[in-house]
Amino acid sequence: MSLWNPWHGCHKTSPGCANCYVYRRDDSIGKDASIVTKTGDYDLPLRKNRYGEYRLSPDDGVVFTCMTSDFFLEDADEWRKACWEMIRFRSDLSFHIITKRIERFEQCMPPDWGDGWDHVIICCTCENQEMADRRLPVFLSLPIKHREIITEPMLESINIEKYLATGLIEHVTCGGESGSNARPCDFRWITELRRECVRAGVPFYFKQTGAKFIKDGKLYHIERALQMAQAKKSGYSYTPGEGSADAIVYRLPERKHLFERLSASTFRNRFHLSEKDKEYISDKGMDVIRKHAEDFVAKRLAPENPENDGKQTPMRGHPVFIAQHASACCCRSCLEKWHNISSGKVLTDAEQKYVTDVLMEWIMREYQK
Repeated sequence: MSLWNPWHGCHKTSPGCANCYVYRRDDSIGKDASIVTKTGDYDLPLRKNRYGEYRLSPDDGVVFTCMTSDFFLEDADEWRKACWEMIRFRSDLSFHIITKRIERFEQCMPPDWGDGWDHVIICCTCENQEMADRRLPVFLSLPIKHREIITEPMLESINIEKYLATGLIEHVTCGGESGSNARPCDFRWITELRRECVRAGVPFYFKQTGAKFIKDGKLYHIERALQMAQAKKSGYSYTPGEGSADAIVYRLPERKHLFERLSASTFRNRFHLSEKDKEYISDKGMDVIRKHAEDFVAKRLAPENPENDGKQTPMRGHPVFIAQHASACCCRSCLEKWHNISSGKVLTDAEQKYVTDVLMEWIMREYQK
């Protein structure tokens, strides 16, 4: 990873800016971060070392551009053209540009941009639902080849499922807020956003917990040095097809407690076996019903990203289908919320057996009523 900051300083533009790290750092040295100035590294992509080699090398990885400002800031309009020329010239590098001003992109892009440059990634930020719904439609309408989303600092639960469904988003990053005045980040927001990415087959990166992290209703104060490490340790970053979710540690619910929770759920308690269902079970026998349950779990639930997850389980037509909804084993999202088994992983034989056992216990309870 390399950093290129052609100018420094910015103006706060949305709720995510309230505790900006640039402002915090500048304030600590008596500097006004609202004053925008060109930096000494303005021409960094063209600089060479004493051996005549470029200081920025492809071997150093992605070049994160304008990280102490915004590349599309109005104050930098007169400097941006030369930066685009340097980016064009250094097509051997991969430039990553993060912005809160995606609405200015079209008027700021170079004349030969076309449908985008292969070596430039544009990342749009959205810290809450309002910013997501304001910025992402604009983002998706622009001629950009490589699009990423970052929800950092994540200030509330954010649903971007409809934007991911376009297939135009290549990566999503999220994380909590750092600093002494950090606003809390709830792990539930992280897990739901991750599930949206899993369903869409989009890589997801849980970057950092933030300084105030809520998990299972409890607020934790995380030291700055541990915020990224704790996020990494959680295993909640996700790359399709790599088995990354296998590292997530979880505990299955105690069966008695699970059924107590299910019985207290208005939605789950709607489901019951009909007399026709019971006749079907009597006719087939429990061994056959269990075999059906095993087959349904293996085909509809066990894959890393089941097709049409959340929509693939019928509400009727077989006792097992009813049991899946009643016991929250109908999709991977419910399996994670109720049974703690993370989405984004292939279910192990033991996990498939657990789900089948839950289904059969519910069926047996209903059958004996």
